[in-house]
Amino acid sequence: MRKQRWILALTLVFALAAAACAAPVKGGLLRFAMIDEPPSLDQQLVTSDLGTMIAQHIFEGLYCFNAKYEPVPLLVKTEDIQDGGKTVVLTLREGVKFHNGKILDAGDVIASLTRWSKFGTRGPVLFSNIDKMEQIGQDQIKLTFKQPFAPWKNLLAFTNGGPVVYPKAVAEKADKGFIPPEEYIGTGPYKFAEHNPGRYISLKRFDEYVFRTEPEDGYAGKREALFDELRFIPVPDPGTRVNGVKAGDYDFAEQLPGDLYESLKADSSVRTTLSQGATQVFLFANSSAGVLKDNYKLRQALLAALNIEAGQAAAFGPRGLWILSGSLMPDTTPWYSEAGIKNYNVHDVALAKKLAQEAGYKGEKIRYMTTTSYQYNYDYSTVMAQNLRDAGFNIDLQVYDWATLVSKRADPEQWDLFLTAHGFIPEPALFTFISEAYPGWWKTEQKRSLTKEFSETIDPVKRKEIWEKIQTLVYEEIPVMKSGFHYVYYLYSPKIEGVGDSALIWPKFWGIGFGK
Repeated sequence: MRKQRWILALTLVFALAAAACAAPVKGGLLRFAMIDEPPSLDQQLVTSDLGTMIAQHIFEGLYCFNAKYEPVPLLVKTEDIQDGGKTVVLTLREGVKFHNGKILDAGDVIASLTRWSKFGTRGPVLFSNIDKMEQIGQDQIKLTFKQPFAPWKNLLAFTNGGPVVYPKAVAEKADKGFIPPEEYIGTGPYKFAEHNPGRYISLKRFDEYVFRTEPEDGYAGKREALFDELRFIPVPDPGTRVNGVKAGDYDFAEQLPGDLYESLKADSSVRTTLSQGATQVFLFANSSAGVLKDNYKLRQALLAALNIEAGQAAAFGPRGLWILSGSLMPDTTPWYSEAGIKNYNVHDVALAKKLAQEAGYKGEKIRYMTTTSYQYNYDYSTVMAQNLRDAGFNIDLQVYDWATLVSKRADPEQWDLFLTAHGFIPEPALFTFISEAYPGWWKTEQKRSLTKEFSETIDPVKRKEIWEKIQTLVYEEIPVMKSGFHYVYYLYSPKIEGVGDSALIWPKFWGIGFGK
């Protein structure tokens, strides 16, 4: 008996010691190797994943998503929904501080939402349904909708191109231009410290951060910053990012070659975590100007030429990291549908030539913009461009860094097609191509009618039926040509504790830290 007690005591000691070693502690510099620099950290205007991955630590919104991708309060304390959903009164949490020491109040929210409604990428989608926004006292905001608007909370929760809250003094003078770095002032667990162009962007822990008390749940709940500093370092070469983590030069890395995934999973010198949010790439067609404007038959010809499976394989590597799917929403969501997808991935050159002839195509140049900042964008585009050339299209493939592409795509006279990735979203209303403000500018009467009906309908069964009509219309008018779904993975040092087997949409660096 005495021997058994001794063994039990030793087991307990070792277990406690192991737990202590595994617990992340406060302190240290996290070095994140990323593919490029973002064009800006102004989250209201930028939909770049590069920007959001950094800026989500600085800026916060009224809502955020939990691990089930449900919108839950962040800066909001309580919500009061009245009049069958036409009126919403939001009460803010008390004592939340901006990085400049100012206490958050309703005036900051009103000013930020007003700027987002005018210039934000997704702001017009929400505010075209709002009749009035009012401030009630110091800590309440009242939204009065023209009619019940089902996706309002999802739109307020989505950080990427979303309604993050700036101090009133910053938001009121901001317009469609990017807010300058010296005014990157938010309420998040890290504050902006320095941008050394071409070398790094540095964030420092905000020790006066007022966090929620609920347990961490996805992006929701307690956000405890443990690292002293986050340093985001542009490292364009994927091999350098991989070897840098293995050598200890970096602690975390993104956008890694798919063909290395299995070997890195088995490598004890590093750890991997897989993004659980399905990502896809969209080839946007210009609906505002150029050879593709209003020519849906020509767009259908382009779609018929594409070998999407070959593009997926070239861009994303082993089949374990991607799937083919014509549905715009993945099968992990209730929005999955096969409505209208019969023309997805047909890769029929003869059909493409026939449709192009019927469309009146005479060999006009089609300007296709892509980037090497995201290697998979370039790899996918080289396959698509060759498919299109094989079908007789005069493709001018233009390759830029991401910041240049973002700048050029804002001018409808400079392009006909451009490729970009679209991260996981929990609600179809958040697709960028739904917004008439997003480059591509899809705004036909049928699209407007269906999206209006979709947003005003509360019943989930009826909303699904309307969404299927919208997806069918996407395959007829083709504002975008989608890939399949793919899943990215990240590489990190075993010194970091608290990282799960999978990340959400973007990796977050609160709640994790170096082990003892």
